[in-house]
Amino acid sequence: MHNDTSISSRLDPARIPSHVAIIMDGNGRWAKARGLDRSQGHQQGVETVHTITEAAITLGVKYLTLYAFSTENWNRPDAEVAALMSLILSSMEESLFMKNNVRLLIIGDTSRLPDGVREAVLRLVERTAGNTGLTEIIALSYSSKWELTEAARAIARDAAAGRLDPDALTEDDIECRLATAGLPHPELLIRTGGELRLSNYLLWQCAYSELYFCDTYWPDFGREDFCRAILDYQQRERRFGKTSEQVADGALGIAL
Repeated sequence: MHNDTSISSRLDPARIPSHVAIIMDGNGRWAKARGLDRSQGHQQGVETVHTITEAAITLGVKYLTLYAFSTENWNRPDAEVAALMSLILSSMEESLFMKNNVRLLIIGDTSRLPDGVREAVLRLVERTAGNTGLTEIIALSYSSKWELTEAARAIARDAAAGRLDPDALTEDDIECRLATAGLPHPELLIRTGGELRLSNYLLWQCAYSELYFCDTYWPDFGREDFCRAILDYQQRERRFGKTSEQVADGALGIAL
C-alpha cells in the first residue's frame, strides 16, 4: 500500500477530474462498530467532509457534489433525522467557505427542510455566490427520481402552455430543467462504505461517470483514499461508446 505522498506524486495534474461526486456512506456503521451513537458517526463524517473538501481544492477539482441527505432518509427514526438536521445546521460554517473561496450550491427538495435549516443553507448559498474557487454542491433532501419527476412536471407544464413541442423534445430540454442545470456532469463517482449501488443519486448526470467503490467507512475516508480513487480514475480509458482505437485516434487529432 502506498502512502499519501507517493499516491499524490503519481497523479497526473492534467487529468484531475473536474467534477467528483461522492456517496458518503458508512457513518452509522462506523459508530456502531465503536459502540457509539449513530449521531457521533455523522459528526465524524462532517470532519471528513472538511478534509476531502480541502483535498479537492489542493488537487484542482472544480466541482464536488456530496450526498448529504436523500429523500429516503426522511424515513429514518425521528430522533436520527432531527440529529442530522441539527448537524447540517451546525456544519454550515460561513468562515470555512469564505476562507477557502468555496461557492456553495444546494440541490434537492428544500421545501421539506425545517425552516431554520432551509434559511441557513440558502443564506450561505447567497453569501458564497461570489466565491471563485471550488463549487461544493450539497445534495440535501435529494433523489434522482424526485429530480426527474420535477423535470417531467416542468416539461408537461410548458407543453400544455404551448411553449414546448413534445415531438421536438431533446436531451437538452431535460438537462436544463434538472437541479444541476448549468453544471458539468461528474467524471468520477465515489461511494464509500462497501455498498455497490447508486442509491437514487445523480442517475442522469452519472450516465457515463467512472464508478469507484471502496469498503472504507466515510469517517475513515481520508486524503490518501481520495487520491487513490482519482489515481484509479486516471488509469481507466473513457470511451463513451466508442472503440479504444477511436479514442486513441481522437487523442492524436486524427479525423474519424
